[in-house]
Amino acid sequence: MNAIVALCHFCELHGPRTLFCTEVLHAPLPQGAEDRDSPHQGQQAEEEEGGIQMSSRIRAHSPAEGASTESSSPGPKKSDMCEGCRSLSAGHPGYISHDKETSIKYVSHQHPNHPQLFSIVRQACVRSLSCEVCPGREGPIFFGDEQHGFVFSHTFFIKDSLARGFQRWYSIITIMMDRIYLINSWPFLLGKVRGIIDELQAKALKVFEAEQFGCPQRAQRMNTAFTPFLHQRNGNAARSLTSLTSDDNLWACLHTSFAWLLKACGSRLTEKLLEGAPTEDTLVQMEKLADLEEESESWDNSEAEEEEKAPVLPEGAEGRELSQCPAGSSSLSGRGGWQPRKPPVFKSLRHMRQVLGAPSFRMLAWHVLMGNQVIWKSRDVDLVQSAFEVLRTMLPVGCVRTIPYSSQYEEAYRCNFLGLSPHVQIPAHVLSSEFAVIVEVHAAARSTLHLAGCEDEQPLSKYEFVVTSGSPVAGDRVGPTILNKIEAALTNQNLSVDVVDQCLVCLKEEWMNKVKVLFKFTKVDSRPKEDTQKLLSILGASEEDNVKLLKFWMTGLSKTYKSHLMSTVRSPTASESRN
Repeated sequence: MNAIVALCHFCELHGPRTLFCTEVLHAPLPQGAEDRDSPHQGQQAEEEEGGIQMSSRIRAHSPAEGASTESSSPGPKKSDMCEGCRSLSAGHPGYISHDKETSIKYVSHQHPNHPQLFSIVRQACVRSLSCEVCPGREGPIFFGDEQHGFVFSHTFFIKDSLARGFQRWYSIITIMMDRIYLINSWPFLLGKVRGIIDELQAKALKVFEAEQFGCPQRAQRMNTAFTPFLHQRNGNAARSLTSLTSDDNLWACLHTSFAWLLKACGSRLTEKLLEGAPTEDTLVQMEKLADLEEESESWDNSEAEEEEKAPVLPEGAEGRELSQCPAGSSSLSGRGGWQPRKPPVFKSLRHMRQVLGAPSFRMLAWHVLMGNQVIWKSRDVDLVQSAFEVLRTMLPVGCVRTIPYSSQYEEAYRCNFLGLSPHVQIPAHVLSSEFAVIVEVHAAARSTLHLAGCEDEQPLSKYEFVVTSGSPVAGDRVGPTILNKIEAALTNQNLSVDVVDQCLVCLKEEWMNKVKVLFKFTKVDSRPKEDTQKLLSILGASEEDNVKLLKFWMTGLSKTYKSHLMSTVRSPTASESRN
């Protein structure tokens, strides 16, 4: 992330000052920065890192070199700084972290070496500790402009027994030029920066309590109430943050935290180029994600209310209650919480077609595309889950309703993909129904295993697959157009698996566009059946299987698209255009 993270302090003698900042360098370090390290030291540090992708490196320094670079530094002069305004010593060259994955270096100094960056950080520091302050003077705030960058600032207090009001004022700021990126990173930055602040405050509180226990300052100040405040502190107007926290490695730890913050914040958000409007699958996934977030918030609120109402248990009672719960009663072992732990058994649709055979695969794919219930019965839950992951790629996201593994039969309105254990009894009307297909997985005979070879190399060789349905698909049946195109792509060995996947995406988009046209024509405009038949002929979907497929896929349209169509129809301009 192209940003700068800085720790700022409001000094009682010199005003707002920058204590420590970490910046990102994509290019090699400036000339002279690496000259301070001998080649032997750099090589040794690289060897010490080994396979570590990111590590902190403290460079050796000498007072003479620090004195030579201090005169050219854009920072304030030494005479204008006190102990509270200074982080690193005069000759300290700073800290560096190397990210081997991206060849990015994270460099920490008291001030940025570039004059323009120093001016930007300086202005952000002054604003964060003067005019741009949230109510209560402690908390996060956002400010900035296009010229000087945008700033996420979090102000906080650090306890100090010698300070006015027994506390000093600090802020951690994040500066970058991309306003949208910084706003989207607000929740992440707030949580991580708050963690850094809590750690600093906890360390300072321990030192403060120890000093107050040894020499209470409040009583001493009450006895000398008429003595000038600055005079009574005998020159202790400023104390360094390392002294307030009693942590000599404070700046190295802050460098590690700031460098990780920049790397993690830059990795969590990625930009995607979207050409045209989002697909229906994207809209449905966004709607499902929003529903999950609302559900999790409601669960959190209900759990908080239950905790408030829950009676206080005696010590050890909670452990006894948990130990009494049987292992099999966990909700994760039920129908909706199972998670795969092994690599996928079926690698692709082409692989499944080879395993099941062309006739069985065509029957299974026909039922999947028509929206009929697909039932897999097997002891291997990983195999069932892998099969569903492959088969669902033929359908729009909104048409998929899966129960990965269940100990009882579930009706078709609840799911169109159902995994069952072998001992589960399926109702007779389902076995004879033309709207269901059953795949039973049995253990293969030993002779078959012997001929197939090693079980470890061919895990599917130990199974036999039996595909049955109350209405088997005839071999001479034309079937839906998309099924014929899918089979043509799967049988074409010149097409790789990745190319077949892209063909499948294009086919789904093509037929989803036909679904949108049919939905608007029939559900929104309410056209007569004669006009609908003409439209189906124009779309090339007048066959019975194609019509059934379009009606089923219509259930996978996103709520966003449906509401957009309805709002367009109800608008005054739309009614005038129809008239």
